[in-house]
Amino acid sequence: MESSQNTGGNGNLNPQNSDASPAGSTGTSTTSSSDDSKQNLNQVINSIQKTLGTIHQLYLTVSSFNVSSQLPLLQRLNALVMEMDNMAKLSEKCNIQIPMEVLNLIDDGKNPDEFTRDVLNSCIAKNQITKGKTDAFKALRRHLLEELEQAFPDEVEDYREIRAASAAESMRLAQAQNMLPNGDVKVKPEM
Repeated sequence: MESSQNTGGNGNLNPQNSDASPAGSTGTSTTSSSDDSKQNLNQVINSIQKTLGTIHQLYLTVSSFNVSSQLPLLQRLNALVMEMDNMAKLSEKCNIQIPMEVLNLIDDGKNPDEFTRDVLNSCIAKNQITKGKTDAFKALRRHLLEELEQAFPDEVEDYREIRAASAAESMRLAQAQNMLPNGDVKVKPEM
């Protein structure tokens, strides 16, 4: 089903008030676009909830089926078809990217939060490896400076002065260009 690709990325759907209107926002067009996207997503979520309710009603009707329940069964089937059509139309307005791994987990009957947990654990492991490499390079640099200082004390002192002057100049330029010391540019928060 195509509409299964329009669920939340972490497997948890947190429906918000669907009557939020972007017309009342005073932000930029990005904010308005974001509000439209949220409203479209909320409409899809509401449609999914209606569909699930209709499916539950169908289950109850079918499980206790008799001749007199044929008309309600047909009405509920028609309501299901109409709601699924509505859901498909609403989902075309939503642009949500869901990794195939998440869909495969759902198909396998597993919790999609497992994917999020696995991705986070992988990032943590890679971060620890990178931190270990960084610490090793810092230790190597410190060791080399100690060895060089014993062999060439005057040159190491000159190096440290040049390094301090260069760092001060970089800091001054970063502040002048409204940049953070790590190279990131400061971004004004949206109002």
